[in-house]
Amino acid sequence: MTTAKVGTLLRGWRERRGISQLELAGRADSSSRHISFVENGRSRPSEEMVLRLADHLDVPVRDRNALLLAAGYAPRYPHTPLDDPSMGVLREGLERLLTGYEPYPALVVDGTYTVVAANRGIAMLMEGMPGHLLAPPLNSMRLTLHPEGLAPRIHNLREWRGHLLDQMERQIALSRSEPLRALYEEVAAYPVADRPGGHDPGTTEPEEAIPYIALPLRIEHDGHLLSFVSSISTFNTPMDVTVAELAVETLLPADPATAKYLHSLSS
Repeated sequence: MTTAKVGTLLRGWRERRGISQLELAGRADSSSRHISFVENGRSRPSEEMVLRLADHLDVPVRDRNALLLAAGYAPRYPHTPLDDPSMGVLREGLERLLTGYEPYPALVVDGTYTVVAANRGIAMLMEGMPGHLLAPPLNSMRLTLHPEGLAPRIHNLREWRGHLLDQMERQIALSRSEPLRALYEEVAAYPVADRPGGHDPGTTEPEEAIPYIALPLRIEHDGHLLSFVSSISTFNTPMDVTVAELAVETLLPADPATAKYLHSLSS
């Protein structure tokens, strides 16, 4: 039964990636016959083979543990809480990274967009938000798209919302995370209100068109329209589930006026 279960899981990942048995066999230095036997439950893959197939199928670390368990092996990757003493160096490094990025906004989120760390640039953007949205645990998607959150301040909300929802859909397809799917369904159902006239009369607009290098987040703060482009970084070859699901998002000023304004606030 265990063999059949791991075979079913591996077949699901292979089909999700759109890879044939022959192609997977070539990548994993195996044979399509052996891959077929594994998927049909006629052959029990070795621990090494499970990990090799998972690597070539780009299976997330959390799900690699599930594959190993289904094949009758012990999980390979620990799931260490971020507040564990052994994570002290990681926490210190992340805090130093976020602080060093100021006055520009930056934050760290986990696999379901729960905020685990943020700098003063993020705190500046969240000024004036209602307490119920700021109660822990903070969730960056909820904070951004909730009608009482940042959404009313985002001038290109429909574009930015579409970008975020597309991003979540890609992650759900990759990870099959039910908590992430539940979050997606929640935030996708939030109402979207158009801004009257496109912007508030008192908001300072750029003097000239800016040739943005990527879709900008155009958000208002204290009568100023700020523009950011977003960059997301993850850890290479993570060996822990917690670390594998962390992402550092940085917001880089997309025009000189935004950079100047942020530096003026910090001086």
